[in-house]
Amino acid sequence: MSAKEIVIQLATALFSSFDPEAATALLDPGYIQHNPAVPTGAAAIVGFVPALEQSGFQAETHRVIAEGDLVVLHSTFSNAQIIGADTVIAFDVFRVKDGKVVEHWDNLQPAVPAAQTANGNSMVDGAVEIMDLEKTAQNKALVQGMLSDVFMGGKVDKIADYISAETYVQHNPQIGNGLEGLGAAIAQLSAAGQMFTYDTVHMVVAEGNFVFAASEGSMGGVPMAFFDLFRVEDGKIVEHWDVVSDIPAEMAHENGKF
Repeated sequence: MSAKEIVIQLATALFSSFDPEAATALLDPGYIQHNPAVPTGAAAIVGFVPALEQSGFQAETHRVIAEGDLVVLHSTFSNAQIIGADTVIAFDVFRVKDGKVVEHWDNLQPAVPAAQTANGNSMVDGAVEIMDLEKTAQNKALVQGMLSDVFMGGKVDKIADYISAETYVQHNPQIGNGLEGLGAAIAQLSAAGQMFTYDTVHMVVAEGNFVFAASEGSMGGVPMAFFDLFRVEDGKIVEHWDVVSDIPAEMAHENGKF
């Protein structure tokens, strides 16, 4: 099986069919966990499966992006009080080695209904089809350049080099559509002393027109994890989804968030 197929089977076993045996068969015993609330090792996550099932937990995966040994899932979790809110938006990243899932990172954020967002979009709707596989490296380089120049380098004047001035669909609930919406949000956050900063990009996963990045930074001085997904079309970023959460000082393991 491909890495993508292995991860889809694991996600099904953990979050849909609630099958501990199937999950155990797909996990390396030394599974490295980066979710701050879950202990490391396969036994810990498998042991959590019965509680998920009993809680009425439901999962819907919207996008799956894979590159090499890394697979990214973009999902909505419903009846998800057990992990913090009624409805949670999640990015999960799994690393596969020798046919087993060996490592996991994630970021979770309570969902904001589309009617309450600044852009009128939900946090998960929009394009889903993976296209332009031959442009994967080119699209990955574009996003890496934008993260380096704009998000880490602060070169806001270069933003139009990377993001389309004609079409930029935004799914962050606090930011309006288009470059105008992004500019207004940056001005508002800066004025409130809550501007986000990106310090380190820990991973970038690209497949065709989709590019995912997991980054570490801060917002208003609070350590934050930024998991971003970008869609690229004709050499420019045209759509963006993200999940943002704080990085707690104490975790259930010593692996860190990244």
